[in-house]
Amino acid sequence: MIESHVKYEEQYEEKYKEHWDKVLATLNEGDVDKFRPVYLELHPHDQAVFFIEQSEENRLHIYSFLSPDEIAEVMINIELEDIQPYFTEMDPRYASMVLGEMPADDAVDILNQMDKEQVVSFLTIMDKEAAEEIKQLLHYEEKTAGSIMTTEYVAILKSQTVTQAMQHLKKEAPEAETIYYLYVLDDDKRLVGVASLRDLIVADDDTLIGDIISEKIVAVSVAKDQEEVAQMIRNYDFLALPVVDFQNHLLGIITVDDILDVMEEEASDDYSKLAGITETDRPNDNAFSAAKKRLPWLIILLFMGMFTASLIGQFEATLDQVAILAIFIPLIAGMAGNSGTQALAVAVRGLATGDYEHIGKTKLILREAATGIITGTTCGIVIAVVIFLWKGDLYLGLLVGASIMGSLIVATIAGSLVPIIMDRFKIDPAIASGPFITTINDIISVLIYFGLATTFMGYLV
Repeated sequence: MIESHVKYEEQYEEKYKEHWDKVLATLNEGDVDKFRPVYLELHPHDQAVFFIEQSEENRLHIYSFLSPDEIAEVMINIELEDIQPYFTEMDPRYASMVLGEMPADDAVDILNQMDKEQVVSFLTIMDKEAAEEIKQLLHYEEKTAGSIMTTEYVAILKSQTVTQAMQHLKKEAPEAETIYYLYVLDDDKRLVGVASLRDLIVADDDTLIGDIISEKIVAVSVAKDQEEVAQMIRNYDFLALPVVDFQNHLLGIITVDDILDVMEEEASDDYSKLAGITETDRPNDNAFSAAKKRLPWLIILLFMGMFTASLIGQFEATLDQVAILAIFIPLIAGMAGNSGTQALAVAVRGLATGDYEHIGKTKLILREAATGIITGTTCGIVIAVVIFLWKGDLYLGLLVGASIMGSLIVATIAGSLVPIIMDRFKIDPAIASGPFITTINDIISVLIYFGLATTFMGYLV
């Protein structure tokens, strides 16, 4: 069975490669009649991959071979951060038509990557109806529900019959992004419920829509943060979520494919902050651009490191009398940093996924404190025994063990507490990045270590 499956995969890959080579051959021949059918036979994702791999000269041929709506399908499958150069190399009129053929929310995302002059130019050339739809979405603040919603949905009236609703659905379906949910409005255009396509199919033709709708509808405000919207779709397993204004008028919908993009964007953003980078550092950035993104946090951490060094300098007398203390500084600081980063990762993830709302922040902080006590005590005992066997000095072992125990307990609590405090003050918790919390814990561990060493100096000399 396994051998049969492997053989099938090999045959599929071989057939796929042959088709890919055929597409490339027809493109190089410049024969539009041969190219179009073999290229459009590819899955849209594969069309985008093929397109990206071509030279600019070949891409210009592809633009001339395909219609704006066909290229729009290709553009939808390209990563947002990589897409702007393609619109720059297109003829402006052709590019404006491509944007007009794309779902409005995707077009807005692309235009937000461009400067104001380019946006105005494209909107001026574009079809008037498409331009108006895009302009409406451009007005919403970035990273809100309004900025990621689409206006291509199907809405029906509560007073309609199933037959009237189905006729309306057939008319609007070709332009709608999804038809699985039909949003039901009252006579004042306010959202009052939702009906599924299944509801319409199984109901009698003369049944009123108001009799079959579900009024337990979950909607989001147009100003709601996109990360919170993503959390709602994740919690409720929706395919789409309606967006309303303060009077409950339906403005648009957010589909699950848009939320997947949001989740990827937010994850990349959080990862960058956890790594101590102000913006997402991409592989195709040049060295200057990458350095520009990394330097701000590095400069801040440099000065924090200088503060740590100055703290150690305050205990110079202690080090002069017991020089062996110096060799355990990296061990204690490193252990505190590691423990703090572990707690930080748990806290940031809990805030991002909404786990804290269900369990409670206080309970999780107490759990992390208990975890710090257990891990700190265990590591402290282990290192105390190791140092006693290594150096034959019981007091030195107890000092280092107690320092590690105290440092791990404080670092674990700090790692979980700092992002929660930042979240309370509406600051992105990911800013409490790994390098930041590590440096903070370096300072704490140095104070604990040398504070204990100075206090119990008489036992060490």
